[in-house]
Amino acid sequence: MPGENLTRAEAVERADVVTVDSYAIDLDLTTGPTTFASTTTVRFAAAPGAATFIDLVAPAVRSVVLNGRELDPAVVFADSRIALEGLAAENELTVVADCAYTNTGEGLHRFVDPVDGEVYLYTQFEVPDSRRVFAVFEQPDLKATYQFTVTAPEYWEVVSNEPTPAPVAATHATDASVKAATWTFAPTPRISSYITALVAGPYAVERSSLTSADGREIALGAFCRKSLSEYFDADYIFETTRKGFEFYENLFGVPYPFTKYDQLFVPEYNMGAMENAGCVTFTESYVFRSKVTDAVRERRVVTILHELAHMWFGDLVTMKWWNDLWLNESFAEYISTLATAEATEYDAAWTTFAAMEKAWAYRQDQLPSTHPIVAEIRDLEDVQVNFDGITYAKGASVLKQLVAWVGREAFVAGVSAYFGKHAWGNTELPDLLTELEATSGRDLTEWSAKWLETAGVNTLRPHVETDSHGRITSFTVEQTAPAEWPTLRPHRLGIGFYSLNDAGKLERVHRAEVDVDGERTDVLELVELDRPALVLLNDDDLAYAKIRLDEESLAVAVQYLSQITDPLARSLVWGSAWDAVRDGETPASSYVDLVLGNIAAETESTTVRTTLNQLVLAIRQYVAPGARPGTLVRAGDRLAELARGAEAGSDLQFQLVKFFAHLASTQEHVALLQGLMDGSTTLDGLEIDTDLRWELLEGLVLNGAAGEEEIAATLAEDDTATGRQSAARARATVPTTGSKLAALESVVSDSEAPNAIIRNTGLGFVHVNDATVLAPVVEPYLDAVLRVWEERSYHIAEEIIEGFYPAPLASVELRDAVAAWLADHEDAAPALRRLVVEGLAGTERALRAQAADAGA
Repeated sequence: MPGENLTRAEAVERADVVTVDSYAIDLDLTTGPTTFASTTTVRFAAAPGAATFIDLVAPAVRSVVLNGRELDPAVVFADSRIALEGLAAENELTVVADCAYTNTGEGLHRFVDPVDGEVYLYTQFEVPDSRRVFAVFEQPDLKATYQFTVTAPEYWEVVSNEPTPAPVAATHATDASVKAATWTFAPTPRISSYITALVAGPYAVERSSLTSADGREIALGAFCRKSLSEYFDADYIFETTRKGFEFYENLFGVPYPFTKYDQLFVPEYNMGAMENAGCVTFTESYVFRSKVTDAVRERRVVTILHELAHMWFGDLVTMKWWNDLWLNESFAEYISTLATAEATEYDAAWTTFAAMEKAWAYRQDQLPSTHPIVAEIRDLEDVQVNFDGITYAKGASVLKQLVAWVGREAFVAGVSAYFGKHAWGNTELPDLLTELEATSGRDLTEWSAKWLETAGVNTLRPHVETDSHGRITSFTVEQTAPAEWPTLRPHRLGIGFYSLNDAGKLERVHRAEVDVDGERTDVLELVELDRPALVLLNDDDLAYAKIRLDEESLAVAVQYLSQITDPLARSLVWGSAWDAVRDGETPASSYVDLVLGNIAAETESTTVRTTLNQLVLAIRQYVAPGARPGTLVRAGDRLAELARGAEAGSDLQFQLVKFFAHLASTQEHVALLQGLMDGSTTLDGLEIDTDLRWELLEGLVLNGAAGEEEIAATLAEDDTATGRQSAARARATVPTTGSKLAALESVVSDSEAPNAIIRNTGLGFVHVNDATVLAPVVEPYLDAVLRVWEERSYHIAEEIIEGFYPAPLASVELRDAVAAWLADHEDAAPALRRLVVEGLAGTERALRAQAADAGA
């Protein structure tokens, strides 16, 4: 039986049978707290006499009428499909169903605000979840128009893809004392079902507008929950949006394709945001109720611009099937970074990209589950796990490389022609390459084969020979590839020469841009130049490749890392050092020393955050087990010292305190945390606000210095959605095996726990100083994996399987237990096996790093 899956073969077959014209969708949101009434009328053409199916996930189907003929729901509805037989050339299908609200962030999510008891709803449909709200041919190439009619409490805001119409009075289905209304929206343009949307509830709203390139006035809206509205900086969101509109319309030469642009910040969201056409939803963690790092503020800007880019790439032009998901996500990731760097105050966005996105891509590309950017997507389960560092970050990196290779002007011209030719349609990879070849004059067949259709990351190393006077006599770039993915690729990259100036700073004194291909590339233009202190491959980060430093450059980089003047160059050196640790070439303990000795001079917030996260991973999993307790103490001591010496109120001070709380391990650390919480210890410029207080408390819980009494008291002062999530995380942090078992059991057995509580419980579960408390949890975790996959929705299963993988153990015993599970479950769903395989790969890498550290 298909369950809720859909194969690509089935989608191709259905698209050969069906052409969809329109949907009319009537939703009544007043029928109670668990289900809502859904009536769908779909008009479509078909091959006469053919049979197919339409998708629906619903607890009850009341009526199915095809071309005036009543069909028995008990006969035609099974799993997630309604069977349709004896189709005519032109068809009208009406399906009446009771659909279910979710608390998983899929379909129509229902949230009750603990602050005021108000109900908030929002949809999330990508990949296959519009079928949880209405009957639909759920695949991206069966585009249609969508006309929504919604009945809800009169005082709610009701938002969809088209402008919100004036409501008319209606009857509330379950409570006559509540005034209801009906909103009848205009039909959308022809779009894919996964970018339709509905958001409803008593949201606070701010409104503005802008003038599009074609002279139209585009209405703007920014929404959040009422209880968060005092923190909502809608004016800044509008300002960023206007910058994005101007940048994209000028760059693409194509006006914004929809009628209005609303941005809605919603609770318990599974991801950063979603590009619903004209109705973009965001995680409400982007509504800042407490201080956040500059890195998070920048990330919000990139996210706003990423979703706006999707209005063209993804919404106006959509991939035919999910194997070309990268056409949506890689492009939006690349172009939003470009827009951030060139149209906003975050002009160092490419440094952020190198520090965070590239690190994500390199990590993903070295897992056993890596895949080509153009991935083989057999079914919906495949695509669910492919929202990963390959599809987003590697794809964006490769597009940056392509721009460097063909030239920006040719690239932009090709993209503009692509939009013009395929507007409102569906495309595949050759459609884009055809336009880029036409504008650039380059044959991209070989480039595509090597970059888009093969997996793996190359490593580039410089080999420099000099004469007795320090003049370069030979300069060669060596390229290698892993045995599993042996492709050697062409790279357009910069080579930077850095020397110490009179002030003791390492600054660039020369740069060459060259093409590298094959195993060895001689760079003749660098011969006869004086050897600099530091040679940096991939200067300016044009290429997608891991880089290594030659021995002399490495020694200089380690000694003078904090003195490199260019933040992007520093980021590349940080990244090279981290890659060497992950690959077992450099001891993790030396990386800890590098970070603790240089992080205080780092100016870029995302580089600080990424590097400190890597420090945590190095200490907790990569340092040899015997050295780990001492290294943990040393790191905590040093972070506390650096926090005391940091500029008052600075982003660096804030981050150092946050990571100190995360790594605290001694009574002295506990005393500092307690002092910061009760005010007996202060750091100039540091405010202990609500969210930071939770982080300090978690550090105390981690060390057994606080428990349920303190958690409950803090929650009583902050009984909000975020407070409840923080309390769940703190409770799961209690450093005992019993608490860890209870945390796992709470999410496995309680099917009512919402996604955000599960996510935060997992974060606390893996927050340990002594990882041995997790050893007894391995068996119950593995016992639960298959049941969770079979019984829970995809997003919840993923949260549990990934979030509760006991990675901090990083032991031979964990490796062997997980390997045994995989051997015993060879017939498990490939997407499930992929999640487990990725966990195992992390453990195996940690063991190799530990061995390298122990042998240093």
